[in-house]
Amino acid sequence: MKILGRRLREARNDAGYKQIEAAEKLGISNGTLSGYERNYRDPDTETLHKMADLYNVKVDWLVGRDKEYESDKEKTYNSLAEMKKMLEDYGIEDLFFHNIDDWKNLTPEDIEEIRNHFEYIAHKARKRKEKE
Repeated sequence: MKILGRRLREARNDAGYKQIEAAEKLGISNGTLSGYERNYRDPDTETLHKMADLYNVKVDWLVGRDKEYESDKEKTYNSLAEMKKMLEDYGIEDLFFHNIDDWKNLTPEDIEEIRNHFEYIAHKARKRKEKE
């Protein structure tokens, strides 16, 4: 049984992307990504590396050469997944990041600070609405 498709799906889900979102970020069609995840076709090397970067996993893990899964509880911190989760928590479905590389370098402390700012702004907005 081919392991690539299963691991692509697992990594995408763990990174917090819907299939259509991941396909868009990768510059491929949703049908193409679906084909990769169902083992109907294999991605080219460039696409495989893009997927590993987007999902924050090793290419060797995706293709079954590395048994260690980087996206478990001891994984490398994924600031993009945390930002996405936080935005979804606040009902913000689409946020265009102009320079994705800047967002990839955020630490857990940076994300917490952003979360605190979101909470503060949401609180202020509720108070303002109550006064109206």
